[in-house]
Amino acid sequence: MTHPSQRKVTVIYYTEGSLELRHDVKTFEENMNGRVVIPNDFKEDKSIIAVCDGEIEILNKVGERILSVKYTA
Repeated sequence: MTHPSQRKVTVIYYTEGSLELRHDVKTFEENMNGRVVIPNDFKEDKSIIAVCDGEIEILNKVGERILSVKYTA
């Protein structure tokens, strides 16, 4: 019997009740077809936007520029 493969991925998601885009780097099992299997306990209360291969560095997320702008009258 072979053991499932593991793959390091970056998961990009929203949490329930928030519009803040978040991400986590995790290592999950991979099925026989090469697809990452994300456990239900991780998916709970999240809307997953993307699963990227490996660890990625996000330079800018939606809304970050809006939050950093100073409004002047």
